[in-house]
Amino acid sequence: MENYKVVRPGHLNHYGHLFGGYLLQWVDEIAWIAASRDHPGCRFVTVAMDRVEFHRGAREGMVLRFDVAESCRGRTSVTYGVKVYADDLETGAEESVFSTCITFVRLDENGQKIPV
Repeated sequence: MENYKVVRPGHLNHYGHLFGGYLLQWVDEIAWIAASRDHPGCRFVTVAMDRVEFHRGAREGMVLRFDVAESCRGRTSVTYGVKVYADDLETGAEESVFSTCITFVRLDENGQKIPV
């Protein structure tokens, strides 16, 4: 699944770069949407984010492209690889900004793990 976000002034830290917390929030949300679309009817919660790597900073006005794909499925969990790229709208070039793997577990209405 692909998704996009624009880095706006309210997303910047005191150095003028994208605050990492916003990027982590977007990654969590977009990966959860992908998992929920791939597995309709499943109630997923985030349980892990592996090796959080910021490859370069992002500045105001950059368009970020999120590339999300399922990479592993367990009995009660699914893991998605997430790669984030900064798109240059003038040249069409893109640069890697961030990557991680995020794992969700399926829960029932009582908060107990159940098979995917």
